[in-house]
Amino acid sequence: MPELMPAIFFGHGNPMNAISTNSYTESWRRIGAQIAKPKAIIAISAHWYVPETSVTISSMPKTIHDFGGFPPELYRVQYPAPGDPQLARRVQQLLAPLPVNLDDTWGLDHGTWSVLVHVYPKADIPVVQLSINETEPASFHYELGKKLAPLRDEGILIVGSGNLVHNLHTYAWGRHMPDPYVWAVNFELEARQMMLAGDFEPLVRYEKLGPEAKLSIPTPDHYLPLLYVLATRQQGESITFPVEGIDGGSISMLSVCVGG
Repeated sequence: MPELMPAIFFGHGNPMNAISTNSYTESWRRIGAQIAKPKAIIAISAHWYVPETSVTISSMPKTIHDFGGFPPELYRVQYPAPGDPQLARRVQQLLAPLPVNLDDTWGLDHGTWSVLVHVYPKADIPVVQLSINETEPASFHYELGKKLAPLRDEGILIVGSGNLVHNLHTYAWGRHMPDPYVWAVNFELEARQMMLAGDFEPLVRYEKLGPEAKLSIPTPDHYLPLLYVLATRQQGESITFPVEGIDGGSISMLSVCVGG
């Protein structure tokens, strides 16, 4: 029987991280080297945020360059990891009776491949993506994460990709930002303390956490993948933060590892 895999939330940040060498990408590579090699990966990315719950079923998912205004070399990146139709159907089974579409048109968006190109650069581990249903509240996504938890016992790595703090309106595009915003630091610290205490309910009801949370999470797309990962935690499991930092003043690059 495979050992219990961790579940990991990655703060993916700027798409340029895909072709950059920095403290974040080096940490992502270390994570891939340190944990047991998974049988497959189920990824919940901020960038597949649609009005339905779908899972990719393609055996060869395409690399999606879902951004604009970046250098040509970023658009040339390919991440040719295979898909896993069997895992897609397993996800559909675990989430029943919720209707889950088997989607053969989506692929791997940059929330997934910009991180995995560093974590597993050989692209030799099958990857399946699960969409985030934009019509449902945070509690719905947290409950879906609980239903996915058994995959960890099956050698599957559950990956969430987004950013705990993600405010592009205040991001220092092309400008020097020596210090992160105080509200970003404060909210990240508050969230970390809750995670370490195993107190996830306030994080599910994040809209009630006050003005710093509202600045940190102006839209839920980059935040919700974290809830999927936290929901898989078993009693007594540790939570660690293998990657830290705030980029551009308002983007938390925090990674959160459950177990492992």
